[in-house]
Amino acid sequence: MLLRESVTSIAARNLEGSLALQLTENFVHTHGYRPSPAEVRSWERSIPALTNALLDAGLGQVELLLEYSLPLTSKRADAVLAGVHPVTGEPSYVVVELKQWSEAHPEDEDPLLCRVDAYPRPVLNPIEQVRGYCDYLASFNGALSQNPDRITGAVYLHNAAEFGVAGLRTVTSSDRGMLFTSDKRGSFLDFLRSKLSPASGATAADALCDGKIRPSTRLMSVAAQEVREREQFVLLDEQRLAYELVLSAVRKAQISDHKQVVVVTGGPGSGKSVIALSLLGELYRRGIPTLHATGSQSFTKTMRKVAGARKREVQDLFKYFNSFMTAERNSLDVLICDEAHRIRKTSANRYTKAELRSGRAQIEELIDAARVPVFLLDQHQVVRPGEMGTVQQIQDVAAAKKLDCQVISLESQFRCGGSDAYLHWVVRLLGLEGTGPVEWEPDGLIVLDTVDSPQELEEFLTARQAEGYEARMSAGYCWRWTTQLDPSRPVLPADVVIGDWARPWNVYGDRAVLGAPPAALWATDPAGFGQVGCVYTAQGFEYDWSGVILGPDLVWRTDRWVVDRSASKDPAFTKATPDADVDRLIRNTYKVLLTRGMVGTVVYSTDPETREKLRSLVRTAVPVAAAGQP
Repeated sequence: MLLRESVTSIAARNLEGSLALQLTENFVHTHGYRPSPAEVRSWERSIPALTNALLDAGLGQVELLLEYSLPLTSKRADAVLAGVHPVTGEPSYVVVELKQWSEAHPEDEDPLLCRVDAYPRPVLNPIEQVRGYCDYLASFNGALSQNPDRITGAVYLHNAAEFGVAGLRTVTSSDRGMLFTSDKRGSFLDFLRSKLSPASGATAADALCDGKIRPSTRLMSVAAQEVREREQFVLLDEQRLAYELVLSAVRKAQISDHKQVVVVTGGPGSGKSVIALSLLGELYRRGIPTLHATGSQSFTKTMRKVAGARKREVQDLFKYFNSFMTAERNSLDVLICDEAHRIRKTSANRYTKAELRSGRAQIEELIDAARVPVFLLDQHQVVRPGEMGTVQQIQDVAAAKKLDCQVISLESQFRCGGSDAYLHWVVRLLGLEGTGPVEWEPDGLIVLDTVDSPQELEEFLTARQAEGYEARMSAGYCWRWTTQLDPSRPVLPADVVIGDWARPWNVYGDRAVLGAPPAALWATDPAGFGQVGCVYTAQGFEYDWSGVILGPDLVWRTDRWVVDRSASKDPAFTKATPDADVDRLIRNTYKVLLTRGMVGTVVYSTDPETREKLRSLVRTAVPVAAAGQP
């Protein structure tokens, strides 16, 4: 959170003109960049509307938590009120979402979405938004998980009159989703008094802040239940918006022969695959013809194994991008293209029969295959030459076919402990954004450390495994991968050799070897620990602790990164691959590897100068011996 004080104290800060400045300073320290002018304006206009209402309700001693961070995400609730319930005497919490809107109208045929003049596209109904925040907190904060009735939620549209937003009430209200406007301010005060007493809320706020955080729901651990049974994930804000837009497009397609392209873009851990799996599960249970496709062998095979365990019809839902070369136009209602940044120029390869080599673009095949093609992608995760799934390319193909194309950007992320600051640090470290590397300032959400040897890295990860965490080592593709194994040898070949330390790459092929899982299952099978993963087996997955080895293909020299393409052993790079592409793809590779960890990341470089640079940037890291204690 950015600020926690009593309502009276925050109101006093506002009167003296220091509130927005204090929030801005705290925002920069927490996130590593400045808030937008629009966000600062919202603080200046909306927070006084809330504090005035609370003071008029006689609730000045209630504790006000501003920009409260939802556990394990970078998503923030505008305000959480912590106090004592006037009847039960127990802790009581109210999540408040503040909007400056004067008008908002439900989207045609879908009241869960609404239209606001300030936005070009529909947004999530704020009643559903605040309800989602309450549901999420009740699931993930220990202070609430055993007492879910202690949390309620409300939207306060302090600039709106009833006639301008009445349509939003089409969505069912509940204790976790109430809506109040300026001309219902009295009702808002009554609601607040019904949930909070005038007593101090400091102890209740302490309990919320100290509440044990439940581990994040990992995609693969609940994949089967998600597809076959019921929703396992709480979708928030843009995630829920993307989900509802797809379902709305499906309804329109069924009613009026409507076709629409939907693109969902977001960084690592922003929930793209959660949305994909939630949609697949919902549409599968409704009996609507839907398939899931990726360009990743590891991801698709894992989904077939985990989600489709012992049920062939579920396994058959998971395809590859090149599976649609001969698909009939609009033969599916929905095609969910996950990891769409891995789309290729064409589906044809050296094994494709001559009669199937049509020259059609793979993007075009995917769009043609369904009435509602959905693409989920991160343009910074393109790691191989020939991968070309970008928002612009999809929009261009849709425009050429005269199709409407909706684009939703996922701004928040649920990986790396929900640390926005860490993701910004990674992209600046690698020179993908900003003006260059900056020193890491710990934010309490994720652990970052460096080590001086691969032995130290492995020992640290082994200790975390012993504590019950998942851990994996991965590396840049700087060592040759043994693809032909000698069946007479009792151990896997030592591919990754650094001094006197040597470990195998993840196993080549589709079969387990000597107890090690096949490559596609390296990230999810517990036996994957002990082999070194590469970007192709790590991409799309997450684990608690990530150990990353920077190889000699990316080294720091004096004041800049130097990419040495000769150090890369990736067969995807050929002589025809331009140096600029190799540079970009190697940096993207390390971005992928550095953003797999949920709890923490430990980095080692094979190059002494690079290790020294990393040490200078991660000065205040948690000591390896003490990190990661449950």
